Amino acid sequence: MGVNGLEQERDQWASKIGLILAMAGNAVGLGNFVRFPTQVAQNGGGAFMVPYFLALFLLGIPIMWVEWVAGRYGGKYGHGTIGPTYYLMARESLKPKSALIMGTISGMVAFAGVTLLNSYYLHLIGWSAAYTWFSITGAYFGKNTGSFFSNYLSNHAEVLLFWGITIVTIAIAVGRGVSKGIEKWVKIMMPLLYIFAIIMVGYVFVLGSPINPNWSTLDGFSFIWSPNWVYLKEHFATVMLAAAGQIFFTLSLGMGIIQNYASYLGPNDDVALSGIATVSLNEFAEVILGGSLAIPLATAYAPKIVPATVLSQGKGAALAWIGHKFGLGFAYTSLPNAFVSMGQAGRFFGALWFLLLWFAGWTSAIAMYNYLVALFEEDLNIKRSIGTWIVLLIYFILGLPVIYIGLDKYVTPLDNWISFQLTLLALLDIIVAVYLFKPSNFWEELHKGAYTRVPTFYKWITLIVAPIFLLIPLVGTFKGFVSGGIPGSVGAAIIIMFIIGAVETYYAIKRKYGEEIKENKVLVKV
Repeated sequence: MGVNGLEQERDQWASKIGLILAMAGNAVGLGNFVRFPTQVAQNGGGAFMVPYFLALFLLGIPIMWVEWVAGRYGGKYGHGTIGPTYYLMARESLKPKSALIMGTISGMVAFAGVTLLNSYYLHLIGWSAAYTWFSITGAYFGKNTGSFFSNYLSNHAEVLLFWGITIVTIAIAVGRGVSKGIEKWVKIMMPLLYIFAIIMVGYVFVLGSPINPNWSTLDGFSFIWSPNWVYLKEHFATVMLAAAGQIFFTLSLGMGIIQNYASYLGPNDDVALSGIATVSLNEFAEVILGGSLAIPLATAYAPKIVPATVLSQGKGAALAWIGHKFGLGFAYTSLPNAFVSMGQAGRFFGALWFLLLWFAGWTSAIAMYNYLVALFEEDLNIKRSIGTWIVLLIYFILGLPVIYIGLDKYVTPLDNWISFQLTLLALLDIIVAVYLFKPSNFWEELHKGAYTRVPTFYKWITLIVAPIFLLIPLVGTFKGFVSGGIPGSVGAAIIIMFIIGAVETYYAIKRKYGEEIKENKVLVKV
């Protein structure tokens, strides 16, 4: 078309399988193998699974389609970031000046979410890289695993080393572009990830009762898959909040990165079927594989993990202790005790478990990394090769509080905020990419190039049920912030990223659509 550089050819996925694996890699992350069992364990086991599947069908799938549609639509105009894309979609109902406001707000929230989430997520992936090595060498064998983990976090040079290995490999892949870099790496890493997980699951299934005949992996499976209706009734609101939050994390919704990956599609590539394929691969990794690993393994080795005073109170008390303690730290402190108890085989399975976590985290982090590189490349006209290393510098700076302030005072409250922010952007997805874009346009775009039609009832789920469902965790989480507050260091980081995100997005939209914003009428249309 030749307007404001819209004729510039963008990189595209070289193959359908590459796209699906990249999208699956984006979704499959630490959330599948660490966060999911954590949420299950802390929310009544089987009591969690009912609202989880409810949230998947009423929130996850419809919002996944919304983000795929938005990404492909923005790609037609050469955009892989939220701000300009949502400006274009909002102006279907609003004048350009009003659409500029919606685009700026959406881009600001996406920028802050991606930068802040990856600031600590990359360090968690680095821990997995470190523990892969520690398992191979047996570094934590014969030691107090809790103290070993604390000593590792205190060794800042070592933490930065494994963080550096992680982020430099991601930077190399992103720097080569979508088809030549990201796609080639995920075609290797994603199949290996599934192979590693299946080997681990196979081991868990034949493990039985390795320590005590009263403690079996079957106890763990029973805990997960036996519906606990009493617990669900007593803690309904809490469990619903947790389930909705997990769906956002596991499908990588509300971050702008699905839109980014989908922007590299052709104008008639199927987004309906691709979206369902992505969800299916992710749920297989999370529910079938992730649900069959950590909790059953921890339960089978409970006599080596749970304190004797708790074990003496019976199986119910021990399972409750595992549920209470289960979390990110559990994966690096208590769970290694299980690998130690396996003897020499523990080095192999420990390395396999942590390498699995590293692969899962890496393939998710690369999507967030690429979003920021696309922002530099497309919004600010900075070469991809230069933007790649600028992003690395940004993450080095943003990651310093993770090292020097720590988990309890910085990472945990920031992670709680990110849960709120993901939900907020998902609500903006529906407001802008469905309502302002116009429901009829959205439904038409969803089926453009589709091999099959989406059931009509999903249109009404997207329009009515999903927004209401989103307000539940939004209001609940916001009340928590009001009553509990946010630490100063976390609040400062959030405000700074919001300001930078707003300024960058406003500039990016004005740079490409300044003339039509000035005249307040649509001039650029593809």
